[in-house]
Amino acid sequence: LVTHLKVIEDDGNIVETKMWKVKPSPDKPHGYKYSLTYIVKGKRVIGYDNAEGKGDHRHYGEKTEVYTFKNIRALVEDFYKDIERYKEGKT
Repeated sequence: LVTHLKVIEDDGNIVETKMWKVKPSPDKPHGYKYSLTYIVKGKRVIGYDNAEGKGDHRHYGEKTEVYTFKNIRALVEDFYKDIERYKEGKT
């Protein structure tokens, strides 16, 4: 485990990030396993992960799409940008 951070915001929403360093593989060529989630009223509204066999992808509301992993810093920045966009009511 590289990092695990869980923040409960004043309104009860949860931001949670988990990252592990793993042996590079065809599924995780960059050598990281990760799960970043934003939960509002008990429901995941934003998520970035690379669950086994699914590769890097992003959840935003009901949509799931491929995510192009560049590096950890960009991953975290993209995740927090999506949270801000969600809070501003943009989809």
